[in-house]
Amino acid sequence: MTQATETPRTVIMTVDDDPGVSRAVARDLRRRYGAAYRIVRAESGESALQALRELKLRGDLVAVLMADHRMPQMNGIEFLEQAMDIYPGARRVLLTAYADTNAAIDAINVVDLDHYMLKPWDPPEEKLYPVLDDLLQAWRTDDHRPVLSIKLIGHRWSARSSEVREFLARNQVPYRWYSADEPEGQRLLSAAGQDGQRLPVVITTDGALLVEPRTADLAARVGLATIPATDFYDLVVIGGGPAGLGAAVYGASEGLRTVLVERSATGGQAGQSSRIENYLGFPDGVSGGQLTDRARRQAAKFGAEILTAREVTGLEANGAARVVRFSDGSAIAAHSVILATGVSYRQLVALGADELTGCGVFYGSALTEAVSCEGHDVYIVGGANSAGQAAMHLSRNAKSVTLLVRGPSLAASMSHYLIQQIEQTPNIRLRCGTVVEAAHGAGHLEQLTLRDTHTGQSELVDTQWLFVFIGADPRTDWLNDTVLRDRRGFILTGPDLTSDGRPPTDWELERPPYHLETSIPGVFVAGDARAESAKRVASAVGEGAMSVMLVHRYLEQS
Repeated sequence: MTQATETPRTVIMTVDDDPGVSRAVARDLRRRYGAAYRIVRAESGESALQALRELKLRGDLVAVLMADHRMPQMNGIEFLEQAMDIYPGARRVLLTAYADTNAAIDAINVVDLDHYMLKPWDPPEEKLYPVLDDLLQAWRTDDHRPVLSIKLIGHRWSARSSEVREFLARNQVPYRWYSADEPEGQRLLSAAGQDGQRLPVVITTDGALLVEPRTADLAARVGLATIPATDFYDLVVIGGGPAGLGAAVYGASEGLRTVLVERSATGGQAGQSSRIENYLGFPDGVSGGQLTDRARRQAAKFGAEILTAREVTGLEANGAARVVRFSDGSAIAAHSVILATGVSYRQLVALGADELTGCGVFYGSALTEAVSCEGHDVYIVGGANSAGQAAMHLSRNAKSVTLLVRGPSLAASMSHYLIQQIEQTPNIRLRCGTVVEAAHGAGHLEQLTLRDTHTGQSELVDTQWLFVFIGADPRTDWLNDTVLRDRRGFILTGPDLTSDGRPPTDWELERPPYHLETSIPGVFVAGDARAESAKRVASAVGEGAMSVMLVHRYLEQS
């Protein structure tokens, strides 16, 4: 099977039900074109169509289709008519006898025939090769470069299609999007034997077909690591945001056997940011995706193992080992653990919003959906940096962007540089003292009900796009009572555990907890999941590095 790193040879296909004629045609074609093209022969229209579907799924190219007219079950014209739906750009040749000349001429109107050829064609140097040379030259003038990226066929207003697009994009997996409503998407679905009722459909670069794939299955098929290499490590980092990536880089670079476990995609909320302009060392700004990709490659360079699409459901202390349990029942253990689980976007409390999530209502999906917003009126809920960055990014394509803020201004929650940029962007409008009361639509978002918090008056506006950035909750529910948390779920560490001068009740060591250490010795926390953290990318990276220093101190004294 062709590997993703290779360029497959373009195909010339010949179809004839007479085995002797079929072999003769293929022999003549290989003699002239075999070095540059792959010659594929079939002895029935149905088997040829099946071969074309497999070629289509793999992303191979077909330059010429040669079909004999007098075949049983499916004649040459019928075959070429169906083949057009799979490879519309391939040049089409009908092989005929003298008695079939009129049928061949009629076929020019049916299948847009490029040429009909009378049998026999001996000598091929005079009757076959000149015709094929001209057809191949015409085919090469078009842009038929192979695309070896993953194919994703879905529906614009499918929540799962949106989730898969987001997953692939955030994991830096190249893919091409095809709408199931458009001709090329329909051709791919037909080639895959799908009717479009179950979406999304993913076709990998090696032709594997995934229908409504689970995230873990998708991750494994697109080349992301999902299975740990061993069952015991020096350090397990849970969460792949800036804090987790920082910890993985420093842990691995300092010789610790390090594995990072991420439930979805590395980068966390920062990875979804269209532009970060206040991060040290990037005076021109950097997108969250770029920063994440560099950090991930840096961690891998130092030897950190990175597992994707693995959900952690439990943490326990078992003697000197810290055991991390996964949702599939498996587990790994380590000398130490760093919790860098970050936060998730808070859900919008508005009538109809839950039903339309992924179908016009999005949480942090500005990057993958921006192109689709071109020429549309877009609404954003939120007044912090993530909302401002999304507004700036979406304003490049959208007709208008309206920023809805509950408070009286942006000053209390957004960086000054972003406020200035928003004020200077003509198609961004700011509406303070405004909340979303309801989202309306049949199958996808069509309208919003907005309410003025001062006057109480409501207004109905038309839109297909709402992006929500209204604060965040920590991803710590899975910890239950394993480590101490505050009333909002953020993890308590260090001095916050000893506010009365005494360590936690179950603390077993004579020393007090280190600054980023939780109520379990050897388990540390970094980034937004920590109580009273700064909620900034730079501080999260710094805490990731600092937590590794404390891990070393813990290991030395254990």
